[in-house]
Amino acid sequence: MNEAMVRTPAATAASSPSGQPREPSRGRTLRVARLGVLDYAAALDRQYALVEARLRERVPDTLLLLEHPHVYTLGRGADERFILDRRGNVPLHRVSRGGQVTYHGPGQLVGYPILRLEGAARDVLRYLRNLEQVMIDALADCGISAGRRTGLTGVWVGDAKIASIGVGLRRWVTLHGFALNVSTDLRYFDRIVPCGIEGCRMTSIAALGRSAISVEAFAAMITRAFAAVFGYDRLEEVGAEDLSRTLQDASAAPAAA
Repeated sequence: MNEAMVRTPAATAASSPSGQPREPSRGRTLRVARLGVLDYAAALDRQYALVEARLRERVPDTLLLLEHPHVYTLGRGADERFILDRRGNVPLHRVSRGGQVTYHGPGQLVGYPILRLEGAARDVLRYLRNLEQVMIDALADCGISAGRRTGLTGVWVGDAKIASIGVGLRRWVTLHGFALNVSTDLRYFDRIVPCGIEGCRMTSIAALGRSAISVEAFAAMITRAFAAVFGYDRLEEVGAEDLSRTLQDASAAPAAA
């Protein structure tokens, strides 16, 4: 486990460069788990276990960063008519996040924040805008100017979507999260209507001319931006084995009285 202090704008400024309000920093710790490539169902199990542990205050706020093998997911209540082509052996999961159908696969950075929202942060729209800001700021570090589109959730570069968001909440602890295309094979989006948005065109960091940026390198940029926007000034970076031990310890610990 690597622990580091991070000097973030949150400690000294009330807003990001774009004017988006930042969360206050009060000596808060974020644990960042880099999990490599992980099956979707296994990642879902990790999220559920972490949510329970966070509710019991057995773990700090945690950000899972990973890639998935090819998979399509449907949000709760999502319309299956947005799946255009069911051929092939790509699995499909319906899960408890918001939103319509999306694709995950190699070359896409997926982030699952398991955060306990407190006080004024208990605002779902504010949380969504903060997730967008994290990705906008990280893309700016790559020299890519990204932004929002009125009435839609996610991050866009011009008229193309580069990142999607679908979240869930359990007693104000977050799960599910965001996915940003780094070097994704964008042809997999042709089989669906991404996020249920007719005519939506997807793009990636590589498609925008930054093919030298790896998923691993961009994960570091996301980590810094996440700490800044959400107001963490201490990071603990862990791997898959560390996370498994943490969850085992948390499940064995007695519930708080």
